[in-house]
Amino acid sequence: MPHSTIGEVMTGDVVTASATTSSTAVARLLDRYGIGGLPVIDHDDKVLGVVSASDLLRHRAARQPRAPGEPVREPPARELMSAPAITVHPEQRVPDAARLMERRGLRRLPVVDEEDRLIGIVTRRDLLRVFLRADDEIRRQVSEEIVSGELGLPPEAVTVSVRDGIVTLAGGAELRAAIARAGFAAWRLDGVVGVVNLVPAVTPEGRARPG
Repeated sequence: MPHSTIGEVMTGDVVTASATTSSTAVARLLDRYGIGGLPVIDHDDKVLGVVSASDLLRHRAARQPRAPGEPVREPPARELMSAPAITVHPEQRVPDAARLMERRGLRRLPVVDEEDRLIGIVTRRDLLRVFLRADDEIRRQVSEEIVSGELGLPPEAVTVSVRDGIVTLAGGAELRAAIARAGFAAWRLDGVVGVVNLVPAVTPEGRARPG
């Protein structure tokens, strides 16, 4: 069952700043390359943090009015960046990175190697290209590769429906354990953003009851 990895969707040519890069220089980089943020790295290419356009705007909004003739201080990137940086590795799966971004409210993740050196960057837009999968394609993959392939069940044993990336599984109470396994497997598929299990629970007397 194929899964896209971060290494397959990341951008390898990364625009970066050093800890001492001024806020003006950072703003120029963001404008020149049309990006919303960039990693701040040290001399060994290790990621210290991430500075974004939002960080620059927050700094400017918070800056106190200056007295006449007072020189303007340009803070370096290390004073503006969000740190420590949250990073991912190239072998990690796209769905895991997407959920990490959603949970932390992030728009970009630096990609680092086993020595934590920067090798790329992945953005929400990069991940969106993977998640733009038709619901019918996801439903076919769940039915054929998981229900029939992994579980060995006839396709009609489990009702699979998908809407906006949310997979819904339904079937008899006797298949509760198998369908639960199918639900866990479905979470691994590219494009799946949620799984709903409609299999009824079973009472101690062995009768099915609404789940």
